Amino acid sequence: MLLPPRTGSAPLDIDTSGMRHIVIIGANGSGKTRFANRLAADLGHRTFRLSALKALYNRDSQDQSDTSIDSIYNRAVSGSSLLRPDLRGEFERLIGMMVNEEMLNLIQYKYSDEGAAHHLRTQLPPPTRLDRVMQQWHKVFPGNRVLVDSGRMLFSRDSDSDPYSPSKLSDGEKTVFYYLGAVTYAPKDAVILVESPEMFLHPSSTASLWNSIENSRPDCTFIYVTHDLQFASSRGEGCTIWVKDYDYDHGEWDYDLLTSAEGISDDVFLAILGARKPVLFIEGDGVNSIDARLYPLIFNDYTVKSLGGCDRVIESTRTFNSLRAFHNLNAYGIVDRDRRDEGEVAYLRKKQVFVPDVAEIENIFMLEPVIRTLASLNRRDPDEVFEKVRRNIIRLFETDLRQQALQHTRHRIKKGVEHRIDGRFANINQLEAHIRDLAEELNPLALYEQLCRDFRRYVKEGDYASILRVYNRKTMLSESHVARHCGLRHDDKDTYINTIINILAHNRTGSDTIRSAIRATFNLTDGTDSETAM
Repeated sequence: MLLPPRTGSAPLDIDTSGMRHIVIIGANGSGKTRFANRLAADLGHRTFRLSALKALYNRDSQDQSDTSIDSIYNRAVSGSSLLRPDLRGEFERLIGMMVNEEMLNLIQYKYSDEGAAHHLRTQLPPPTRLDRVMQQWHKVFPGNRVLVDSGRMLFSRDSDSDPYSPSKLSDGEKTVFYYLGAVTYAPKDAVILVESPEMFLHPSSTASLWNSIENSRPDCTFIYVTHDLQFASSRGEGCTIWVKDYDYDHGEWDYDLLTSAEGISDDVFLAILGARKPVLFIEGDGVNSIDARLYPLIFNDYTVKSLGGCDRVIESTRTFNSLRAFHNLNAYGIVDRDRRDEGEVAYLRKKQVFVPDVAEIENIFMLEPVIRTLASLNRRDPDEVFEKVRRNIIRLFETDLRQQALQHTRHRIKKGVEHRIDGRFANINQLEAHIRDLAEELNPLALYEQLCRDFRRYVKEGDYASILRVYNRKTMLSESHVARHCGLRHDDKDTYINTIINILAHNRTGSDTIRSAIRATFNLTDGTDSETAM
């Protein structure tokens, strides 16, 4: 398959033999729809186009191509007195044609010799196009029924409910029926071009639906045009064409074929390419995590992508930046400090992975400017509120001091062992001797005692900022009673966090102060004039 003209080089010619589908993806305005239209024009009579939006809502427009549903309907009207000639829109015309075909098949079967023979044996006629569609419909909507009565197609949600007309279906149900029925009219070995295949469909069922549709037409190649990253990544094996831009003057496109990059998953790769902003990889699950709720509001000039654990953030940032010559985008990462020392933080920063100056993301909400801002918004004395919270945090940290020092010691010893064990050894005796010397070399007791001295100094000096940098305690927000002291109605962690998120999300009074305070804890400037500053 020869693809459309390509900016700066010859158009790509791809081998589609044995290929089930092709995905054309690009950001809004990148020219992917024009790209698909040009591809359809080049393929000519092989193309069969599907668009749920057009089928359901553009009822007055008609596709004049020979293979379109509109053209098939017009030909069917001229050849049948049973089919109404005034049906409008692809969805209504599709249903009309299927009912008409069902009626004609039954009449023909009844008066045929084969039908008479089957009738004597009380057997059913051979399955029709509508039977095949109904079979797939029941898989998508178990318990739902489709029936033809007096020349009309009717639906019901179960065996006891009253049947209703297709007009009563939801947009999602209409879309499913449209796709299931329309593909049965595609010519043999057609290229089926689907515009926005995810539209009106629930994400949980989209992949399985299109898998079923593809399986029903193994002779066809499906081309999906989408900007939906979840749908694109759900297609699995196949060819993905990334359309970056369109040159109107020369009628050429800037596009590439995508292949999975080692160390970075398809969904992450597509998430970056589908946007035109640099990416920011973060920890968390992308839905319920605090990271996913907070960081897009702080770094709104970036495509923020949640990856789960910190190791995946670090590796994905490294991998994606190693491919910069291909995609010309910058990737950054953010991971919690946890118990990392300054050397680890500096190393990650060189890799464009940034670490806040607090132990974990919950501590960000305990920053002094954040507390003072929220207190002021609730007409509380910010000095008095912050002092109460500060004393509570110092008291908690003091009771937890030895355990915290032990956890920091364990982390540093683990990192030290990992670093030193990676050395080169000529034989097993050298490795064994090296391991015996590790305990003395790393000296965990001395490290622990030094950390205890540092932590006691933080307590003695009331060094609130240093405590936030080293103190990992998930219950800190609740136990400090920061929500109550700031004047919130409910004294709990969720209320406090939700209030701050709401201020940022709606750019309410105080949002700029909070946003600046959070950015400052990453030691970032507001510009992006260097590769090591977001």
